Amino acid sequence: MKQHLHLLIIDPQNDFCDLPPEYTPLDPLTGLARKPALPVTGAHADMQRLATLIERGRHGIGAISVTLDSHHRYDIAHPTFWVGADGGPVEPFTQIASEDLRAARYLPRDPKARVRAQAYLDALEANGRYQLLVWPVHCEIGSWGHNVHEDVRAAYNGWEDASLGVVTKIAKGANPWTEHYSAVMAEVPDDADPDSQLNRKLIDSLAASHRVYIAGEAGSHCVKATTEHIVEQFDARGVALDKLVLVTDCLSPVPGFEAQQQDFLERMRARGVQLQQSTDVLQEFLINAGR
Repeated sequence: MKQHLHLLIIDPQNDFCDLPPEYTPLDPLTGLARKPALPVTGAHADMQRLATLIERGRHGIGAISVTLDSHHRYDIAHPTFWVGADGGPVEPFTQIASEDLRAARYLPRDPKARVRAQAYLDALEANGRYQLLVWPVHCEIGSWGHNVHEDVRAAYNGWEDASLGVVTKIAKGANPWTEHYSAVMAEVPDDADPDSQLNRKLIDSLAASHRVYIAGEAGSHCVKATTEHIVEQFDARGVALDKLVLVTDCLSPVPGFEAQQQDFLERMRARGVQLQQSTDVLQEFLINAGR
């Protein structure tokens, strides 16, 4: 009997890919080639392997879900939100602890935002997962960088045509007051924003599948956070974790965070999550398709 195999693709977007020149069109305003805002070394090759997997294994895939990092320019994790104590700019990759704000080492550009920002940083650190890291402005809604890598989009369009199905798109990150690495929920859910809270529909869909394959960018952050939350939710429901598969040659870490990705993969393996290469996953798709 054919099984329902679900492919979950995390943030396969231009801004996260180290794209070669032929993938970076000219900006009509500047005449210069567009540049990904936060390129992950190896991501372009990851996405090409992923596209091949979808193209060749499409008849064995029961569902595809794609998450889309979706930000506004003004965001608590962007330099546009912050200034230093001297009023100067805050550079990308600056880490800001709750105590830094309390001591006024960094401040919101809008003084009225200080109380809310302090409450957020306190809650974030109380969760024990992250301190706030300032990222370059990336995946701005409506921008070229927000778009899906063109090979992956072409491949899943082919799956849609063949299956008469629809790839589920899951936007995350539009709330400028909380980081939203995970497709399951924001790091600090906003009581006034349902989109930042637990995505039960996604968890229900994944839990009902025979197997869930997870790929995308970056393995050190959004893939990691999403998978950790899925594992947490599966545990709470008594769902076996060995139905989760991380496609390890279709994900890469943000440069400088290689150790975080490796630690994540080792912890997931110890929990029972499967680690496979795309060539192994392809065989499962082909078998499922009866080929």
